[in-house]
Amino acid sequence: MFPSGRPRPLSLMFLLGMGMASERINCPSRCSCQYLEVNCTGQQLQEFPVAIPLDTRQLILAANNIAYLPAVELSFLADLVYLDCRKNLLGDDLDFTFIGVAKLVYLDLSFNNLTQVTFSTFSYLLSLVMLKISDNPNLVTIEKDAFANNTWLRHLDVSRTGLTFLDTSTVQDLPNLRFLGLNGNLWHCNCSFLDFITWMTESNVHFPDADSITCYTPEGLRDLKMPAAEAQLHATCLTQLYQRDYVFLCLVGFCIFFAGTMAAWLAGVCAVIYKIHTSKGEEDEEEEEEDR
Repeated sequence: MFPSGRPRPLSLMFLLGMGMASERINCPSRCSCQYLEVNCTGQQLQEFPVAIPLDTRQLILAANNIAYLPAVELSFLADLVYLDCRKNLLGDDLDFTFIGVAKLVYLDLSFNNLTQVTFSTFSYLLSLVMLKISDNPNLVTIEKDAFANNTWLRHLDVSRTGLTFLDTSTVQDLPNLRFLGLNGNLWHCNCSFLDFITWMTESNVHFPDADSITCYTPEGLRDLKMPAAEAQLHATCLTQLYQRDYVFLCLVGFCIFFAGTMAAWLAGVCAVIYKIHTSKGEEDEEEEEEDR
């Protein structure tokens, strides 16, 4: 009944009923839907759900068995800003998967089976602020330009993965980075890793559980925290010459010696030619004077 006491018009009741029914129809099976949000957490889904409302802003697919994210279906969700895919079976190649969700701000791919991150994995996510790819034990490679286009990235977590090395330029060129999770990885602290360790100690980025960020190899640096490892690597890498360094120096010395010898030889040849030419000119002049 309306406040006036008059019965509710049948047409209005029909429209309300149709609206509620359409909301139920547009919600994927075994998922719950609220305003602009679809939540499919822990539903043992094997595939990406269908019939997701196109105006969805927040999509939660956590704790399922999804092994593949279809780029085409994702591209229909052009207004998506929050995507939670943690604890699934995503792995191998995610290149170009997120090409159609350029507004994405939050992306959680932790606890999956990722193996690599290339430039094409996240390069289309120009608005990305938070990226979690931690707890991917098979993640062994992150290309140095992998986040080149993610200039708004503020929070990056690569903790507890299979990484042993990370190029300094991968994170150094992110102007808004404030949080970087690195703990639980088996870092190989050799001379090539020294630049990254130096950047860690000098940057304003926050490293959670910093005491847990330690070297795993070589044996002499195992369990050493990064500041201590930096000091030891400075002493080792910047003063010690390895066999390849001696070979390089020998090659450089030989090249300099060879170049100097060739230059001296060419200078001698030119001097001889010049002298012969000069002598011949003088002889010609003497002959001309005798003819006169």
